[in-house]
Amino acid sequence: MASDDDRAWARDRRQPLTISDVARASGVGESTVSRVLRRKGSVSDEARERVLEAVKRLGYVPNRIAGALASVGSKLVALVIPSVTNIVFADVLSGAAPTLTGLGHQAVFAVTDYDPKLEEDLIESMLAWRPSGLIVAGVEHTERSVSMMCGAGIRIAEILDTDSPGLDIVVGYSNLEAGRMSARFIASRGRRKIGYLGNDLQRDRRAAKRHEGFRQALAEMGLQLADAEIVPSLSSIELGRNGLAVLLDRTPDLDAVYFANDDLAIGGLFHCMARGIAVPERLALMGYNGLDVARLAPQPLSTIRTPRRLIGEMAAKLVCSQEPSGVHDVGFELIEGATV
Repeated sequence: MASDDDRAWARDRRQPLTISDVARASGVGESTVSRVLRRKGSVSDEARERVLEAVKRLGYVPNRIAGALASVGSKLVALVIPSVTNIVFADVLSGAAPTLTGLGHQAVFAVTDYDPKLEEDLIESMLAWRPSGLIVAGVEHTERSVSMMCGAGIRIAEILDTDSPGLDIVVGYSNLEAGRMSARFIASRGRRKIGYLGNDLQRDRRAAKRHEGFRQALAEMGLQLADAEIVPSLSSIELGRNGLAVLLDRTPDLDAVYFANDDLAIGGLFHCMARGIAVPERLALMGYNGLDVARLAPQPLSTIRTPRRLIGEMAAKLVCSQEPSGVHDVGFELIEGATV
């Protein structure tokens, strides 16, 4: 992941890297750099290695839009998100896309499946078309992703998290505090034997922060997680239902379960309905995101509601503006529901 120094440098930079920068950094002529990048013409192995090392170190991305066509890219704003099957990111897009259209821009997006290396590749592909702005989920990225975004000379908006320094514009909320609030709410209802059910915390860093905030708040109250089931796959209702079955088979005396998101929590609620487990009398269930399906369920889910559409709208406006760099914390809302 990128260092805070990289991020500080990015905030001060507004000019895109050019082939001249690569030539100076590698100690060769611009024509040599051009031949290496186009993979055409004769270049010594030593010169090629120097150019490629400089490209990697600087985060330079070759321009795919040449000459008179360069202005085509000026109206594009790229969005790099983890998923389109997760309604959270569909909500972000539903806020960002019409806002960009209203500002005379066009949204293009790519999906990372929560894979940092794929995110890196997609950021490179997007930046090669010289968009006027980039919106990306989260504030943790590979060093090369940060280098490329730093060198792009465009507005960068990182969304859905405010717990780490941003490169330019940050729009979101504290995932750590969302986890803490959830723990305090569950404990306030007298629950003491609390479990956790989530998916891959290495891939989903925002879920990992909520998990950490939850554990921190429990510790402050003299409590700890009684058990946890963490499955290395993408979240789903099915995963929530099956995962809760595994968790309760292993630790049957749990009196509450905190889920990484509402998809998992709804699956857990389905398991309780199928097994005749009284919610919340026997087992309390707490989700995260505030999805419509959780709100409209016959027994509304206790959860944290996040303003995803607003985040998309704000990020779109800010990447198209001259506003100074900064963090925009939009907060979240505790929904007491009927499952805790």
